[in-house]
Amino acid sequence: MSILINRNTKVICQGFTGKQGTFHSEQALAYGTKLVGGVTPGRGGQTHLGQPVFDTVQDAARETGATASMIYVPAAGAADSILEAVDAGIELVVCITEGVPVNDMVRVKSVLAGAGTRLVGPNCPGVITPDECKIGIMPGFIHKKGSVGIVSRSGTLTYEAVYQTTSIGLGQSTCVGIGGDPVRGMNFIDVLELFERDPRTEGIILVGEIGGSDEEAAADFIRKFVTKPVVAYIAGVTAPPGKRMGHAGAIVAGGKGTAADKYAAFENAGVRTVKSPAELGSAMAELLKGRRAKAAKLAHPAGSPPRPAEPAVASRAPRKSGGGAAAKKSGAGKSAASKGAAAKTVAAGAKASAKPVAAARAAGGKAAAGKTVAARSAAGKTGARKAAAGKSAAAKTPSKAKAAPPSRAAALVKQARNVVQRMTRAVKKAGKSGKSKGR
Repeated sequence: MSILINRNTKVICQGFTGKQGTFHSEQALAYGTKLVGGVTPGRGGQTHLGQPVFDTVQDAARETGATASMIYVPAAGAADSILEAVDAGIELVVCITEGVPVNDMVRVKSVLAGAGTRLVGPNCPGVITPDECKIGIMPGFIHKKGSVGIVSRSGTLTYEAVYQTTSIGLGQSTCVGIGGDPVRGMNFIDVLELFERDPRTEGIILVGEIGGSDEEAAADFIRKFVTKPVVAYIAGVTAPPGKRMGHAGAIVAGGKGTAADKYAAFENAGVRTVKSPAELGSAMAELLKGRRAKAAKLAHPAGSPPRPAEPAVASRAPRKSGGGAAAKKSGAGKSAASKGAAAKTVAAGAKASAKPVAAARAAGGKAAAGKTVAARSAAGKTGARKAAAGKSAAAKTPSKAKAAPPSRAAALVKQARNVVQRMTRAVKKAGKSGKSKGR
């Protein structure tokens, strides 16, 4: 995420065809900003830098769907340009123009109080979300996407803070140059609130200046509401009292607004302060390292048991038809069928052998009956042999199923042999008895 702008923000330029507007619009397009058009009164309907030109902001917003505007209009007309963008419903206005009269900005501030438009500037470097969108005059190549939010009153020191965080590998989430004029749009508190809510911003660098009381108000806000680490630097430590230094707002008046006062306010709020802009990056890296180590310690406290490994997820893919449980069931079915067939064969042989025995006993010693019994006995033997042969063939038949246990098969064969032997002895005995009675 980012604050204020991102890669999808549609931007227009007021003062599009002027010298400054043309140059910085080219830079924005080259950086990847979604610049969809511009406004120059009296040149509506033309094309500039491959984008349409409109007479009014209202027309540009309606035709392009733009939600942000950057203003490169001379100081005399800058306030009216801001008010025109507010009237058109533009959500974010970034005014780069320097030297806008204070009375004009007082009028603009009164209108902004009842509108939904955010104003950055005037007299500011602009806003940039690295690798996504650039609105302003900052050099894009020194920026790097990262986790540090930067807010600054000074344009030049904004670039220094960016360079420090880029060199150390932290990068920036969004950089906002709020400008140094005494009356302006967004202040430190407005930007700090957005950074605090932005999940991608892990730390905040604040660059202030002498003059005014914005830094003291920011320190109080940080003490009450900001949970992320903040590093602050105040420009103008060596400035003599009563002298303007750079910006119109950088003036110490009535003994207030000195660098010492601002440093004291930040230190009382628990903010890490540095005395040189060259220390901004290293100070932030140190704070973030400690914060991340603390977060890791809370997530995995010392002495806690290691987290168990995730259980392996069993595959739910169906098994192939040739193997697995289905094949085992099929083999078991075939084995049971083979056992049943063998058992039926033995039973049939035993039944066929038992019939001649019953017939021999019923003959009662008659010779004809003896001959018949002998003949049927032979038939019974043949049936028994066939039964045994059938059993043997069944045993030799190849099958994928598991064969009957050898002990069970041997017991069945032995039982069949015993039946045949008993029948043979009975037949012989019946034959002898018949012959003795005939004599």
